[in-house]
Amino acid sequence: MACGTPVITSNITSLPEVAGDGAITVSPKDYEAIGSNLLRLVEDEELYAYMSRRALERAAMYSWDKTVKETLEVYRRVSL
Repeated sequence: MACGTPVITSNITSLPEVAGDGAITVSPKDYEAIGSNLLRLVEDEELYAYMSRRALERAAMYSWDKTVKETLEVYRRVSL
């Protein structure tokens, strides 16, 4: 996502929450859905460009700096 590559990911566990609307989510056992979405991304240039933009926007929400700051804040709160 951080490279602007459209993503197809699982619709279970935490992946939908992390990917948000920056990825296409499908059941990991639905091989037809995985394949048809891959084909859509290859054939539909507008969809590819849209998902590429969404992937970059979503990935920008995450950074190591933000992770460190938020983790330190949690440590500070629980150590009081």
